[in-house]
Amino acid sequence: MKQLETTIAGEICLSKDPGGSMKKWREIFGVSQTELADFLKVSNSTISDYEGGRRKSPGIGIINRLVHALIEIDRARGGRIAKQLEKDFQPKEAAFQSHEFPVALKGNEFMKMIEGQCVANPSRLKETQIYGYTLIDSLKVILDIPVHEYMFLYGNTPERALIFRFVENGRSPMIAVKIGRFSTDMKPAIVVLHGNLDPKNVDPVAVKIAEVEKIPLIITKKPVEDITAQLKKLEN
Repeated sequence: MKQLETTIAGEICLSKDPGGSMKKWREIFGVSQTELADFLKVSNSTISDYEGGRRKSPGIGIINRLVHALIEIDRARGGRIAKQLEKDFQPKEAAFQSHEFPVALKGNEFMKMIEGQCVANPSRLKETQIYGYTLIDSLKVILDIPVHEYMFLYGNTPERALIFRFVENGRSPMIAVKIGRFSTDMKPAIVVLHGNLDPKNVDPVAVKIAEVEKIPLIITKKPVEDITAQLKKLEN
């Protein structure tokens, strides 16, 4: 249930219209403004003002209380809505795997460990540090992961490398990073394109996005099993 609360709260926080998003979720759970206000021990007008944008955007504390209230009201009714949403929002574990490091790893050292070549922003590697990496099935993430769940790619921190597997030219992964930047306000410290790539056949659009976002872009052909075995020595 905690995962569901985090997902809904994250969507509201990241929405350009948090009040409208709050209203949407209240209606999805079939809870009236009066029911929600009674549960939270606030006035109906408080809920109405948040939803209508007449109050300053709520902070994460208020949003967490609201989401918890919706789920608790639903639970008292048998939990039908939450159970369905949990099924829909179940993170697609097969699409990505997040790993964390106990200490920072310098960008240059990381590139050496994965036997990579930097095709965009190589000078930034010297000042870049990562605290983990996420191994991503490019196609599954693009096809199966809703944009509001992109935040889960970042594990404990965005100061990490996103390693995209099964890459043909790099355009789609970098577009996904760009879209994720707009929807989650997060971007990775490093992006790695894993596949049968040479500097000359990396898509120019992928390189351009990396340059605009100031993200070092690395390509590698080193077997994934060898990369994970090497990096596993650094994990918690």
